[in-house]
Amino acid sequence: MTSQSAATFRSRLVEQAASDLEENHRRQQELTERIMVLKQEEALLTDILKLAERYEGFADPSRLPEQLQDEPVVGKAKRAPADVVARRSAGTARGAGDAAVGAKGKSRRPLLGDMLMDLLGKHDGPRLAKELRDELLEKHPDRNPTPQVVRNTLESLVAKGRIQRHKQQRSVMYTLVEQNATD
Repeated sequence: MTSQSAATFRSRLVEQAASDLEENHRRQQELTERIMVLKQEEALLTDILKLAERYEGFADPSRLPEQLQDEPVVGKAKRAPADVVARRSAGTARGAGDAAVGAKGKSRRPLLGDMLMDLLGKHDGPRLAKELRDELLEKHPDRNPTPQVVRNTLESLVAKGRIQRHKQQRSVMYTLVEQNATD
């Protein structure tokens, strides 16, 4: 092997190692973000289990615990208490208002599905999940859902009939479901 071919081999090896190191760092970052999401899910599921154990003794499952002084008066619950409390502990609010305020004066973040539907409503044609996520990150820098969370949320909206899925070759695109004037 000549000294020139050894130098070329060495430079290729260094370039490959640098590229591999960069890819390794990118994958570590993805895994770190995924672990953070999983820890949030774990905390939510733990809270749900604790609440389920706490309200297990109620004779009437539709009965809610006594209302706190500063909470607004609400009608009869239509969901199980654990489900309602789980949504509250996740920091979400029904409706699309950014300034929705909870019972104790804490701001609540809008639901990801509502935010994605708002973004879809601003476009005439179908959109890729990646495009929607990029737009969401741009307009809401405080939110950072993983691409998988965005896809899962979009598929949930498809299942509920709120948006439609379109396949174009190997790409999956989404649009809002057209509402009739009578809706």
